[in-house]
Amino acid sequence: MNETSPTRPKRTLLFVLIGAVLLALIGIVLALVLANRPSPEPVTFRNPLNQSHGSDPWMVYYEGKYYLAATTWSPSFKTGLTMKSATTIQGLIDASPVSIYTDTETSRCCNFWAPEFHLLDGPNGPRWYFYYSGGPLNCCDGQRMHVLESAGTDPMGPYTYKARLHDSIDGWAIDHTVLQLDGSLYLLFSAWLGSNQNIYIAPMSDPWTISGRRVLISTPTYDWEIQDGRVNEGPEVLQHDGQTFIIYSASACWGPNYKLGMLTYNGGDPLKRASWTKSPEPVFQRSDANSVYGPAHNGFFKSPDGKEDWIVYHANDSASGGCDVKRTTRIQKFTWNGDGTPNFGKPLPLDADIAAPSGEGR
Repeated sequence: MNETSPTRPKRTLLFVLIGAVLLALIGIVLALVLANRPSPEPVTFRNPLNQSHGSDPWMVYYEGKYYLAATTWSPSFKTGLTMKSATTIQGLIDASPVSIYTDTETSRCCNFWAPEFHLLDGPNGPRWYFYYSGGPLNCCDGQRMHVLESAGTDPMGPYTYKARLHDSIDGWAIDHTVLQLDGSLYLLFSAWLGSNQNIYIAPMSDPWTISGRRVLISTPTYDWEIQDGRVNEGPEVLQHDGQTFIIYSASACWGPNYKLGMLTYNGGDPLKRASWTKSPEPVFQRSDANSVYGPAHNGFFKSPDGKEDWIVYHANDSASGGCDVKRTTRIQKFTWNGDGTPNFGKPLPLDADIAAPSGEGR
């Protein structure tokens, strides 16, 4: 009969202890190496996102990609609406625009301004509704409001023409966007009345139909709204912590003093002018020190992880710039004041290295 050696358990225990010590030493060495390893450089980019044809931009982050569209000044119907997409901001800068829709109908074929696309519930479920102002080749008195509908939930379409949006005046109108508030849908847009270009609101019964009279909620009154023209346009919705703001473009795009103003919703019926209060000072404007002029006509989007708020806008790098294809698309992060209002800061210079939105590439 074999008998177990009395020294074998002692040897086994010794091996276990040696192994544990070695593992602990390896762990300590790895921890020291990692602690002393330099942190990776943050991913940065520089504006602009579009070197030209970058005015009136709209941008979203959806299911792993950024999507960007801007105004196209069209010499023919062949240009139509374009969009570009990428998984990173630098990729978006490097991407080429892709044509997503053209139209040969002469009353709406050309000069597609201020494109926006919103994911809304339609009769066949969620669809992207692509809003834009368009008119005839002979710009620009024929501009009217139009909307496309996507076939599915890809922001790049394919799209089909859905409708022209007829307001109660049914005249020249541009820069429309949608407001979702307390379960109802509204259209915001800009139109002329006398010598003023104003902002109006109207109820909607679905994403392509205005269902009531338009109501004036903002007209240029402050000195900073009439520096280069009596203009309020480009309304954009910004909602945060239960508050609703409308950020709009004031003065006029053909001058360096194009800027952003703000309306705040006070509660009550949004179709009443008294439900909106205009801030007495602009919230975003030119910075001569940073060589940024006419920063306006903006949109908003969230970072990939949803933790940061970003503004996208167009601007010129010269005080002599105007409403043309030389305007460039720019983005920057913004924060919030203690009272819940947005703090956009100053427009950044083109040589600023900007950290990419948080969560990018993860």
